[in-house]
Amino acid sequence: MAATPKPRLKRNAATGSEGRHPPLHILFVHSHAAEVERCLQELDRVHFTVSADTVATPEEFSEQLSSRTYDLVVAEYPSPNWQETQALEVLQRSRRQIPLIFVGRILQRETVAEFITRGAYDCIEMNHIGHLPVAVHRALDEKALREERDQAQIGLRHSEARYRALAGNLSYGICRCALDGKFLEVNEAMMKMLGYASKEELLAVNLASDLILNPVRRAQLLGQSAQQGLVDPIEIEWKRRDGTTLKVRLSGQEVMGEQGELNAYEVITEDVTKQRQLEDHLRQQAARDPLTGLANYRHLAEVLDTEIKRSGRTGREFALLLFDLDGLKRINDLYGHLEGSHALCRVADVLNFCRDIDTAARYGGDEFAVVLPETGAEAAKQVAQRICDSIANDGMGPRISVSIGVAIYPHDGERIEALLRKADVAMYEMKAMKARA
Repeated sequence: MAATPKPRLKRNAATGSEGRHPPLHILFVHSHAAEVERCLQELDRVHFTVSADTVATPEEFSEQLSSRTYDLVVAEYPSPNWQETQALEVLQRSRRQIPLIFVGRILQRETVAEFITRGAYDCIEMNHIGHLPVAVHRALDEKALREERDQAQIGLRHSEARYRALAGNLSYGICRCALDGKFLEVNEAMMKMLGYASKEELLAVNLASDLILNPVRRAQLLGQSAQQGLVDPIEIEWKRRDGTTLKVRLSGQEVMGEQGELNAYEVITEDVTKQRQLEDHLRQQAARDPLTGLANYRHLAEVLDTEIKRSGRTGREFALLLFDLDGLKRINDLYGHLEGSHALCRVADVLNFCRDIDTAARYGGDEFAVVLPETGAEAAKQVAQRICDSIANDGMGPRISVSIGVAIYPHDGERIEALLRKADVAMYEMKAMKARA
């Protein structure tokens, strides 16, 4: 029987403790109260404090999204009241940045790949609902990272008000340049930023001429545009006195003389090196599997989507390799789960030695994938065999092996799910042959 959005389920951590996690607000899009209860029990088990609402129809879903704030949406698939990823589409139209996880009885891998490509965070079968707390952890962590990046970008928006406010702020380098870009005056903050001991030393350095003398870049520096609207400040790399590189964000204005003629340019310089490094680190965290350091499933789907588009432009094929670690359960049973995790990392270590243009990813629990751009069938099989041999002969114990499946775009499929299905079938055919041998 479909639940309504009126009742609220308040779930606290087991034994009445406050738990190790902040309160979590979840909206379930589900028609089976028993399955919602199983999800809540799994979250209780790892000490989440959950406040949950349950809706069953698109109308109820839209109403709840507009009336309350949620950390997560958990949606049933398939659902008698919804079409395919309709819940995800409704969520995206609401412009709420809320992770959505699909749960279902049986979820084909190609379906999972398609749903994640469309924007779902994860897909979990009810038979493996114990994976839900891990997925929730990751979804919330990535949501926090996105919000941190968004706040950083908002804080860097350029405006005239911001420019005037910075003029008296010694945390920002300020300089005046001649019409040919040579420095006429610099403040103390700019000296320190660039590592110079005196103004005279810095005035002798010609850092801004290329920027000022280039009409297009000068227009960007001054916030000018042929079209209406705000122009983002320019970012370039400058050299410090000691030769190290810093990334600077520049914005400027014209300085007019008494007769209205252009006399010079004033430029505000902001060192954004550390901020860009932090943003790169956050992006890498959001795209990495925490155990192996390889790309995660979501990033794999993004890479496959990019390669399909690239191949559409160039007409060149690419290869997808899938690897399954043979006998992981046996390793866990005989040697313990720590050794099983180490076995997964051993596979990852071999995959990390792929070319810079290749992408290695952890595809599932004991499955891995490698995307090989501009690679045909024969070359892909050779790469797959080299990887297989390297894993089997890595000199560590216990001895491990992998089963391999290969798919070539566009010969084996023109969509992500078709490629994954083809490689998956080939991989399990190899695993079945090993079992018969």
